[in-house]
Amino acid sequence: MVAGGTYFITQVTHRREAWLCRSLRRKALREAISKVRINYPFNIDAFVLLPDHFHFHCLLTLPNNDQDFSVRLRLIKTYVSKYYGDQLSINKGISLSRQKRKERNLWQRHFWEHFIRDEHDYALHCDYIHYNPVKHGLCSRPLDWPFSSIHRFIDEGIYPPDWGTTTIPTIPDTIGDE
Repeated sequence: MVAGGTYFITQVTHRREAWLCRSLRRKALREAISKVRINYPFNIDAFVLLPDHFHFHCLLTLPNNDQDFSVRLRLIKTYVSKYYGDQLSINKGISLSRQKRKERNLWQRHFWEHFIRDEHDYALHCDYIHYNPVKHGLCSRPLDWPFSSIHRFIDEGIYPPDWGTTTIPTIPDTIGDE
């Protein structure tokens, strides 16, 4: 881990249960992120929320004196589970192992992370994040997916308005497969 580093992170729901994109569930995640950022600051540079995982696919940048992104993810997952777990109505059974640890059935225990090495690596991971809903068949154009930072990237002129529509971005197979 690198203090002040930027990380690509993927957190998946338990058994890839597709529960994340509904209104209350998005609210729970947004609230958890806001609450955790108070005591453990971080920037979300790029983000996409899919039904069964978030990238968070995301690019997360830590303060210069901090290298502990895993505590942030743990606290976000804990907050959602503690304050919204009963309301989310995830009707999958809880294993004995999870019962012993007093865990819910919302999240996979582990997450995937990749340290962003340079600007090129950063750009490739942003492209991966923003094209991911198309890759998973959730929409035909990245701009059509509402739960993505692509809208901010287009508004800020980082991407053209038709990004990922006329030309499929070239993303190496190793990106997102950390």
